[in-house]
Amino acid sequence: MPAPTDRVRSAYRRITGADRPEVWITLRPERELAVEAEALEDRLASGEELPLAGTLVAVKDNIDVAGLPTTAAHPGYAFTPAASAPCVRRLVDAGALVLGKTNLDQFATGLVGTRSPHGAVRGAHDPERISGGSSSGSAVAVALGMADIALGTDTAGSGRVPAALNGIVGLKPTLGLVPSSGVVPAARPYDCVTVFSRDLASGRAALAVMTGPEPGDPFSRDWPADVRLAARPGGRVAVPSDEALAPLEDGERAAFRKAVDALRAFGVRTGEVDVSPLLEAARLLYDGAVVAERYAAVGEFLAGHPEGADPTVSAIILAAEGVPAHRLAADQHRLASHRAEARRLLDGFDALLLPTTVGHPTLEEVAADPVGANSRLGTYTNFVNLLDMAAVAVPAGTADGRPFGVSVLTRAFEDQVALDLAAGLVGEDPGEAYPAPGVELAVFGAHLRGQPLNHQLTGLGARFVEEALTSADYRMVALPGSAAPDGRSAAVPSKPGVLRTNGRGTSLRCEVWRISPAGLGAFLAALPPPMALGAVTLADGRAVVGFTCDPAAAEGAEDISHRGGWLAHLASGRG
Repeated sequence: MPAPTDRVRSAYRRITGADRPEVWITLRPERELAVEAEALEDRLASGEELPLAGTLVAVKDNIDVAGLPTTAAHPGYAFTPAASAPCVRRLVDAGALVLGKTNLDQFATGLVGTRSPHGAVRGAHDPERISGGSSSGSAVAVALGMADIALGTDTAGSGRVPAALNGIVGLKPTLGLVPSSGVVPAARPYDCVTVFSRDLASGRAALAVMTGPEPGDPFSRDWPADVRLAARPGGRVAVPSDEALAPLEDGERAAFRKAVDALRAFGVRTGEVDVSPLLEAARLLYDGAVVAERYAAVGEFLAGHPEGADPTVSAIILAAEGVPAHRLAADQHRLASHRAEARRLLDGFDALLLPTTVGHPTLEEVAADPVGANSRLGTYTNFVNLLDMAAVAVPAGTADGRPFGVSVLTRAFEDQVALDLAAGLVGEDPGEAYPAPGVELAVFGAHLRGQPLNHQLTGLGARFVEEALTSADYRMVALPGSAAPDGRSAAVPSKPGVLRTNGRGTSLRCEVWRISPAGLGAFLAALPPPMALGAVTLADGRAVVGFTCDPAAAEGAEDISHRGGWLAHLASGRG
């Protein structure tokens, strides 16, 4: 990878060559960033580990960056924060370099990218069409190669719609995993910091750095103890019926069907579901009393500062001033019911695949119908945060020559399931897990991949890490199976027993899996005697949790250590 200073020079050449001044509200001087890059190289030379060293980041201008104005695209709202938002601070601490602040639909209200006094942000690949909003500048900065990654925010789809329209990746994590403090709110309970990237791996790396509770942030959340660390092999994904795809144009429907076929080719089973309850919930964001959250965020400011306000944004937010409290309470109750419906809809499925957005209007079309065009773009996105779901938006070819995208939606905290399925769609290596590390578990027998009990691991969301060898301190025996009541077949097949020998043994082949703490507890609770879990030392010196057995049960059992592992024993015809 080029040195940080070289990356900075290249980025500014691309920014100059692109000639898209509307992307930026504040672009830092190149020399200022070059000085930071030089300091970064000194830190790397001293041996400091920086996972995002030299990564160039564009930040949506409703997210605080220390020393740079935060305007939310309203000049009269501008202030200069002394401290960066936690999400930005964590990126910088990991070695990222902030290029500047990007343009947006004012106060993050809109999905079009045209509602800004700094000008409409044009589409990356067709300047006659919109870029999508509200995170318009951030998406285009990534799509045109100005930035490696960019931060957006997402309340109604602003981290996903611009990704689809510009042919890039948009990662919208579970609400609260990335702290939203230091972000100008749009509708605070439903706001989410998002990442744009050109591939899943770089976006996931940024998310991993930004994720984690923030003291004092009331909406901040941590991973649950039973978090799933992987999608199940051969899992099931829900897809909408043809009727639910009616808003799409013919080319978009064809592109979506190709994406469904790609999932099936990846080994995933699909099944149709009725998504109308989700689309009904989506209408509450603007047509219901939930819009009062937008007035609570910036309504008083807009009421007192009409100058500089985008007329469409101002009309939406100020109209919410008179929403009665009882209507808001009633709609919050309706949302709770819709969340329960969403859980039922996904029962038996790992995820839901939807088109990310509908159409790709021109700037002229949006100017003629700003509200209607915006509403259509949010058809499949508006409900996601309201129902506490996670989403990964990825490119899915083209429709009528324009970029087309799909989104993998999952229950809250099942972000990794969405990432794994999305990786299958776009042909990327799924890579490291995004969630908290979990516990490493060594397995030796029926829980290996392709063996009869592997489903017990994958059913708990465990993630395969690697094939490995133990240190030379172990031996393996073949424990006999138990007979079925009819006496003619084995109810429990033969299985390996692993015992520690304190230096008088051999190295054994195993697989290392990563599993959540609660998953490990469930696994242990179901483990039949004489099997047990204990500390196992690998050949590289790591200590992991692993299968062992009661030494008394191993007495008289065939010693198969010389075969080096259970699969070799099975291949010998003796298992």
